[in-house]
Formats: sequence, structure tokens, C-alpha cells
Amino acid sequence: MKQLKSRSQDLRGLFERNITIEYVAEPLKAVSADADISKVLHWMEVKDFDVIGVETNETITGYVERSTLIRSQSGKCGDYQQIFHPKELIAISTPLMKLLPILQKRQRLFVLDCNQVTGIITCGDLQKAPVRMLLFGLVTLLEMNLLRLVRLYYPQDSWQKVLKADRLEAAQKLWRESQERNEATDLLDYLQFCDKRDLVLNHPELLEQLDLKSKRAGERFLKSAEKLRNRLAHAQSLVSGSSWTELISLAEAMEKLLIQCEEIES
Repeated sequence: MKQLKSRSQDLRGLFERNITIEYVAEPLKAVSADADISKVLHWMEVKDFDVIGVETNETITGYVERSTLIRSQSGKCGDYQQIFHPKELIAISTPLMKLLPILQKRQRLFVLDCNQVTGIITCGDLQKAPVRMLLFGLVTLLEMNLLRLVRLYYPQDSWQKVLKADRLEAAQKLWRESQERNEATDLLDYLQFCDKRDLVLNHPELLEQLDLKSKRAGERFLKSAEKLRNRLAHAQSLVSGSSWTELISLAEAMEKLLIQCEEIES
């Protein structure tokens, strides 16, 4: 039976066709341009809003930041509104895949729906389920491909001589337990992410083909990918111990490596 391969292109296609930024955007709360600054500022502080829309004739025409109102203290919101810049706007139909690199350069985006601003997206919205699904899909495909390359470049169980003894014993223990349940497949299937990483990095030809620069650089990168996988699996904050800029850079690097893995044919 021919083995079916899951590709990064398939994942990208899924998110481009079916999952847009609509699923992570928040409605943009707005006040009248005639609203008193002191009242609006109090409301924003209670709600912990950094920015709100400004309405004129029931249409959101701009926005004000809380920091601006703090400095102003008096007057009407319309006096201090900022007009939307084209670079701050994003269509509601934009694929989720295209959101990450844009948010890497801007702290927030305003969402356009039928030529009207209706929503807002910040980096905090990247914690939501659709983004987590995307990232988990990327890191899972990457791990699957690392295993495929181990099978390809370590024929006839030659990987067992490379893997550290305690890691080999851990895999064998899981394999024996599955045998007792009549579930065992191949011993390779019981390797952990760190095992696949080490085997790939210990093969000079693979290191070169995947353009990982050096074993140390590859280890640092793949450890970051593993940590992200663990945070996703345990529903933890995606930026624990890092930043949104680092997370987005990591996601882009994972996709690039995944494509390079897939270009290595069996």
C-alpha cells in the first residue's frame, strides 16, 4: 500500500480556503465623536481597552488611544481621533496564514468588512484556537517529516547505534508495553521529538540538505519548536519565556524547514 504524505501545502491550503481572520478578530467597540473624554477614559480603564473606535453618523471613522485621552483629559473624542491608515487595515476575508507576518510588524490591525471597519486584531488574539490549530499542524507535520527522514537515512535500524542508550531504552520500553496490548508497530514509532531531532542533526548529509547551518543552530531551533509543541499540547501561553516576534519568526522558520524536508524524496 502506498503511504500517503501530509504536506505543508495541504495545511496551507486548508487554512487559506477555510479559515480566515474572521475567526480570531474581536468587534471594535466604538463611541460617538461627541462623547466626553473623561467618561470615555473611565470606561476604557474599567474595560482595559487600549483603543476604541470613534463613530460619526453611526459609522466608525477613526480611533482614539487611551494614552492620548490620558494626556488630553478634557474635550470630545472626535477632537483626538486618528484616521485609519491603509497599513492598519486588513480585510475580514484575509487567510489566517497571512496574518502572522503582518502582525509581526504592527501591534494591531483594524478589520474591514464591506468597506467598513468593524473589528480589531492584536497579538493577544493569536492565543485563540484557530491559530493554535495552525501552529500545532505545522509542528506535527514537521515531526512526521523528521521521522520520515530518519527512516530514509538510517536503514536497517542503524539509528539504534547513534541514539543515546537511555533514549533507546525509553523507546523500547514503550514498544514492549504496546506489544503487550497487541498495539505495537515499529520501534521507530516510539521515538520522541528530541530523539528524531538528534538523529537528524547527527547525520551530516541531512544537516546540509536542510540548510540548518550547524548542528548547534539546528538543535537550538528544533528545541524551540519542541517547546512550542509542548505549550500547545498543554494549552499554555504561546509566548511563555519569549515574545510574539520570536513566536512568529519561529512559525515561519518551521514552515520553511518543513518545505525543505518535503523536498527530500524517498
